[in-house]
Amino acid sequence: MKNPEDNNGYLFSRRYSNYVFILLFLLYMFDYIDRMVVTSMFTSIEHDWGISHTQSGLLVSAVYWAIVILTFPVSILVDRWSRTKTIGIMAIMWSLATALCALTGNFVQLFMARMLIGVGEAGYAPGGSAMISGLYPIDKRSKMMGLWNASIPLGTAIGVMLGGIIAVKFGWKHAFGLVAIPGFIVAILFLFVKDYKTVDLSFVDKSNKKVRMERKDIVREFLNKPSVIFTYFGMAAVVFVTTSLISWLSTYFQNVRDMPQDKAGTLASAIMIMALVGAPVGGYLTDRWRKTQENARLLFPAITTFVSAILLFMALNLFKGTLQYIVLLIMGICIFLFISGAVSVTQDVIHPGLRATSYAIAVVVQNLLGSSMAPIAMGKLYDLYNIQTALSVLPFVLMLGAVLFYLGSRYYVKDMDKVVKVKLEVA
Repeated sequence: MKNPEDNNGYLFSRRYSNYVFILLFLLYMFDYIDRMVVTSMFTSIEHDWGISHTQSGLLVSAVYWAIVILTFPVSILVDRWSRTKTIGIMAIMWSLATALCALTGNFVQLFMARMLIGVGEAGYAPGGSAMISGLYPIDKRSKMMGLWNASIPLGTAIGVMLGGIIAVKFGWKHAFGLVAIPGFIVAILFLFVKDYKTVDLSFVDKSNKKVRMERKDIVREFLNKPSVIFTYFGMAAVVFVTTSLISWLSTYFQNVRDMPQDKAGTLASAIMIMALVGAPVGGYLTDRWRKTQENARLLFPAITTFVSAILLFMALNLFKGTLQYIVLLIMGICIFLFISGAVSVTQDVIHPGLRATSYAIAVVVQNLLGSSMAPIAMGKLYDLYNIQTALSVLPFVLMLGAVLFYLGSRYYVKDMDKVVKVKLEVA
């Protein structure tokens, strides 16, 4: 069996690793297209079914609640069974659930169908992060995580844009059926991708003997790593803000800037698509800085999240018109600079046999406190006050995230020294 070291730290050949990465990128992109296509169609759904803004937010939250419930057990399948099979099966499930949304006839049916999308998507982020961590050398991890996570804003922007355009031209139900097809095709291809061997859960004790990890050892693996705990909650704070903007920025443009639905969706998606620059640039800069500053993977997110808070506050409170939109575009780049470093930390400081589990915990925390809470919280504030007031709380949430990342950076180096070193082998 060929050792990964023979490929300069790559699990497979560089060419095959990049092929797997492209499939992972496309799946994450279609994941977010299917997840977020509903957001720019809120106005149409509310008009047709007479639902409230809070109920519209629930259609986004439904996906994240299902993910919160299932991501942890699915991540165990990823770590202990197969990354490729779990990812492929889950992607097929969420594609079929998206198509099912087109057949719904009332709010309850659509809410349940949206939950089924979350059932399918529950295992993808943990599985994908574990797969990429295994595919590439550690000194390239932030860069590849940044490139992979660029698929999130790309998929979100495409979903928001397509939702608004298709809703105006053909009716909002058609959007669900159309976006479901490509992800299903890529999911089939991924079922045939090579995997790496499941990593034995063991460590070397004080007497220099190899010991299999028990449940208490697994729990201790996470509780004894403050850097990753602060990272989980820092990510949740930023995700709360990005999900709020993804879900309600189009509505903000429609109500405050008096834009038509299709134009508002397009402009909102353009801001989110700026992360196509932010995520990979953040990964590149983080890896470069890490050569001289070992805790850069958390210090860099702390700085960029703080800057994002300032930019968002200025855009919402100080500027109007074209200048406001330019500042929002810059903020769209800056707010995603954090993601590559933060995701890498969830993999860096944890036993290699628990990488999917580690990111599953991140998914649970950020979805429970961030993604699932944001749409409904913003919708509730919108119902009570107005969309301007609702969005005005977001800069302060970003400030909290910046503080959490900084606190995590103070423990990163010490936590890295505790990590068990394991070489991965091709299955």
